[in-house]
Amino acid sequence: MNVCLTQDVPIILGATEDRTLWRVELLRWGFVPRWAKDPKEIRQPINARAETVVKSGMFRDAFARRRCSVPTGVFYEWQGIPGQRQKQPHAIAQVDGQPMALAGLWETWRAPDESRELRTFTIMTTNANEDVMLLHHRMPVIIEEADWNLWLGEEPGSPRDLLRPSPGGTLRSWPISPRINSPASNGAELLQPLALVCTEI
Repeated sequence: MNVCLTQDVPIILGATEDRTLWRVELLRWGFVPRWAKDPKEIRQPINARAETVVKSGMFRDAFARRRCSVPTGVFYEWQGIPGQRQKQPHAIAQVDGQPMALAGLWETWRAPDESRELRTFTIMTTNANEDVMLLHHRMPVIIEEADWNLWLGEEPGSPRDLLRPSPGGTLRSWPISPRINSPASNGAELLQPLALVCTEI
């Protein structure tokens, strides 16, 4: 699934004041804080920086109370090409082929007159590890399976301790077709290594 800003995505919501179990729900990518008067008048970030989330007026309440995980098989980064304006997209996955749980935050915004409700999320990012840094200086925070309960608020501990890069050697990357840049493009063929895609054209 090629997911873009403002699209609905299935994510795993953690424990809250009135719920103690995980559940999967569709939320829109692009965070809208509950205190916003009008979503159209503020930025709707797709990422939240791990280094500042605790102090951020936009994210700190969600980090304390509404954490989530975003299941995915891959994420993407774009690498600059000398002499060209267009960047080369790369797919990034775990070396063992297992799906990833990206750390996220979610929020519910309600219109002042209660006529509309909007639930959104953002993905946490941190400094890139050695597997990603040649493509980009940032990467998503990936929550290891042993830490899922802690991140989702179902066991005690400090979720802030989980906001770190993945260990080196755990991720692999490969170039893919620029067709991934279009929200209209979808399908498993988008993840084929670029050399294979070019051979078939």
